[in-house]
Amino acid sequence: MKTVLSTKILSPSQKELFLNSGLGLVEYNALSIEFLEDKIPLEHKNYVFTSQNTVKVFIKQTEGLDRSGFRAFCVGDKTRSLLEDNGVLVVESTQYASELGKVIAQKYRCESFLFLCGNKRRDDLPNAFKKNNIRYKEMMVYRTHSNPKAFNRNFDGILFYSPSGIQSYLLENKLGNSMLFCIGNTTAAEAKKHSENIILANKPTVENVLVQAINYYKNL
Repeated sequence: MKTVLSTKILSPSQKELFLNSGLGLVEYNALSIEFLEDKIPLEHKNYVFTSQNTVKVFIKQTEGLDRSGFRAFCVGDKTRSLLEDNGVLVVESTQYASELGKVIAQKYRCESFLFLCGNKRRDDLPNAFKKNNIRYKEMMVYRTHSNPKAFNRNFDGILFYSPSGIQSYLLENKLGNSMLFCIGNTTAAEAKKHSENIILANKPTVENVLVQAINYYKNL
């Protein structure tokens, strides 16, 4: 039996994808998230979210408020769903931050934004804002920490969901000949520093990473 390691604990519905695949699954959280207590200023009109973690902090801090007056610009389908499920109007959403930067530059250049982010945020959006003279402020609302764990074994495949997850895994392990299944371009770029055995998801979702792994081993 081929065994795959997920560097994130999967939800019950995600694990179901593996149940009939014939693959063994090992899972752990390569990263831990620390939510910060700093108060988000709520006088802004436009808020930028590039992860579900930033949405969780925003939702917690606006509990009991009417959120319909906030306008959200976000990255990822699940980030969008979390915002909409909590009454926030999503004006624009894309799959990647670089795409969102282009949309904002084309259609909302004269507006101002508050970009909620983590300590590992990439430069794509800030660079787009600066390049196009778009007014914005940035606020860190969570920190990502490595959660190293040594496995002392080889896996046929490893599922990675962020560059930080790869860096955390490598603190205590080697990649060997494992096939690396990556959620998006930035994760794949980090993986390419360490291996040639890379398969990129068709869509940047956890579910699609799982499907890529299942299909890969089914077709061997």
